[in-house]
This record gives sequence, C-alpha cells and structure tokens, in this order.
Amino acid sequence: LRFDEKVRVVVFKSEVKGVFCAGADLKERAKMDDAEVGHFVKRLRNLMDEIAALPVPTIAAIDGYALGGGLELALACDLRVAASSAKMGLIETTRGLLPGAGGTQRLPRCVGIGLAKELIFTGRQIDGQQAFSMGLVNHTVPQNSEGDAAYQRALTLAKEILPQAPFAVKMGKLAINRGMEVDIASGMAIEGMCYAQNIPTRDRQEGMAAFKEKRPPQFIGK
Repeated sequence: LRFDEKVRVVVFKSEVKGVFCAGADLKERAKMDDAEVGHFVKRLRNLMDEIAALPVPTIAAIDGYALGGGLELALACDLRVAASSAKMGLIETTRGLLPGAGGTQRLPRCVGIGLAKELIFTGRQIDGQQAFSMGLVNHTVPQNSEGDAAYQRALTLAKEILPQAPFAVKMGKLAINRGMEVDIASGMAIEGMCYAQNIPTRDRQEGMAAFKEKRPPQFIGK
C-alpha cells in the first residue's frame, strides 16, 4: 500500500460482525515466556508504527468492540468512525498489563493527558457516543441492521478525501504528524519544507488553472 500510487485512502474494517478488533489472544499469550511476550509486543508496536506511517490518510471503521490492541490499532489510524453502540477501551490494566502497542502515547495525544490517564488507569470501556464527546473518534453513527454503519460512514468520509490533490494530502499528513512532535517554530519549518515539495507539482498548477477557468480540478497525483 505504501508504494501503490493508486491508493488514496485506506479504511480498516473487520469481517467479524460486532467486533472491530478484540485485542491480543490472552490464551495464546499465557503460553509464552517473558522473552516471547516482550518480542511479541515489540512486533505489535512496530506494526502499529508502520500503519501510522502510511503516507495516505487512514480511517478506522469501528463497528463493534475495539479493546486493548484493537483500540491501539484504531489510534494508529488518522481518523476514526464508530457506531454509537461500539465499545472501546484500553483494558490492559484489568489483566495486569499496560498498553504496549502505542496506547500510552497515542491516546493522550488524541484526547489529552487527563482523560487518557483516567481511561488507562481504570481500564474503562466507553461507547461510540462517549468516544465522540471526548474527541477519540471523528464521527459516531447509529448502528444499522447490517452491522456496518461505521464502515459506511468511513466510506463517505473517504469519498470526501478522494477528489483532493493526492500529493498535497500526503504532504499535509506528513506536516501534521511531524509538526505535532516538535515546538511550533520547528513545526513551521517542517510545514515550509512540505509546502516547498508541493510547489512544483502538476496538481498545484491544475488547481490554479481549474480555479481560473471555473471548473472542477482533475488531479493526477503528480
């Protein structure tokens, strides 16, 4: 996906009704020794980092349970859409663990330190509406009879992104992600570097021409 220029947006959804991702298989984990657990969690953390580093926008469609590593997967995405009936939580402390695949870092960056600490310390599960009210998800929708309401809303959101200039969207994602990790002066410099890469693109010229000619732009991603 990283190198496929035809890919504009990636949507993560589950094929299991009522479950987005229920997290690690604790029965499997119980059979591992300490070294194996550490290796397993390191690989899982690396996977989430790879998802977060995808150059195109990513959307998690949470139509059911997103618990532990399942919520960490959703947090690794750029945008999240949840059914109001979905259940989310970093429940690791209820199992004698702590989030180990990015949850302690991505949740506070998403909802703020205080709320993140409360959710992690208590292991509390929240529904889609509560998640929306605290900014954990971008949109919440009532579940439908097919059980894919969040996925349908995610597709609608993806279709809003699709017509926009692909390279500009990628540079926007890069500028935000890198800029959020540094002070604002450094972030401005990062934005400037991303903007400089966008200036010579054919899509920028097309955007200007389309505006002048009062027609919809036809972006090609170059």
